[in-house]
Amino acid sequence: SVLTIMRKALPNSGAQGPARIAQDAKECMQRCVGEFISFVTSEAAEMVAKDKRTTVTGEDILEAFETLGLGNYKRYSKSS
Repeated sequence: SVLTIMRKALPNSGAQGPARIAQDAKECMQRCVGEFISFVTSEAAEMVAKDKRTTVTGEDILEAFETLGLGNYKRYSKSS
């Protein structure tokens, strides 16, 4: 989940104990992640439609990253 990913990015301990995440931060990140997914998926869907296909593949998502100037995200893909 998004919360799990956020927790992994925070230090486990500090002078005041483990870092915490406020509810509004969780909600904000969830909205941002949702928007990011929609943005990339929409680009991939446009490419698929131009090719007269009906299924968005992982390769389409990776190509959408490139088209949108987000090619650096490809390194997080197991298929790249």
